[in-house]
Amino acid sequence: MGDDAGPGRGQPMCLSGDLDAGYADFVRAHADAVYCAALRLSGSRADADDIAQETFVRAYRALQGYGSDRVRALEARPWLLTITLNLWRNRLRSAARRPRTTAPGRPLDVADPGPGPEERAATAEASRTLVRLLGTLPERHRVPVVLHHVVGLTYPEVASVLGCPVGTAKANVARGLERLRELGARRPDEEER
Repeated sequence: MGDDAGPGRGQPMCLSGDLDAGYADFVRAHADAVYCAALRLSGSRADADDIAQETFVRAYRALQGYGSDRVRALEARPWLLTITLNLWRNRLRSAARRPRTTAPGRPLDVADPGPGPEERAATAEASRTLVRLLGTLPERHRVPVVLHHVVGLTYPEVASVLGCPVGTAKANVARGLERLRELGARRPDEEER
């Protein structure tokens, strides 16, 4: 994905007037990006639904306490994705403290509506493979790759979400992509090594 500015990118939030009246439009404008990031980070549709919903609940609560100048100065996507990322990290920490009582979830059944069943099967398999490979990356590489290439944030936006310099964000995206290429080139029986 490129670094072109688009709707909601690099623009301050404009929730003037009644927060309740403008919040539904705000959610609609950013729901896809938040859900997509949550899905690719968590690898679970159920977790992504929960994370996305909680992101908007927390954002609403935060906005209620912000002054109008602060609201106008916020950049919506990086701010929301920072909340999303923090919620995902909290889930990881909570899961690490709890013993696992259920079998691991199935890989995502991601199917792209292609023209035929063979193409849909190939696309679904490629998506499952990508989700599986993304899950093997360390967080410092997975998160920037998801934010830049899946969600479509610019490098400055990725750096803003991660709280790091732009150069570090670029380097971590590049390292993550390189590792994905390496993992994708391996045979399945080599991945356990």
